[in-house]
Amino acid sequence: MKLPVIRHIQRNNSTAQIENCIEVLESFSEYNRITEDEMDIIGELITNLCGAVEVHKMIEDGMPERDAANTFAQKVIGSIDR
Repeated sequence: MKLPVIRHIQRNNSTAQIENCIEVLESFSEYNRITEDEMDIIGELITNLCGAVEVHKMIEDGMPERDAANTFAQKVIGSIDR
């Protein structure tokens, strides 16, 4: 997860565009000749895209952009610590 990447994606794309990208990457990840390195990259991309969708939703619910991004980051860090 890279917060600057998530912010960039969130600022420059609609939720629908991001969700379409996630679907394409998930479909691509099912291809049987993907290497482990490629799968790691796809996983990182999907994580950042899902983060951008969550930040979008928080902003739509009225949270300021900076707070939404920080809240998402703390949520991820909190889940890692468990």
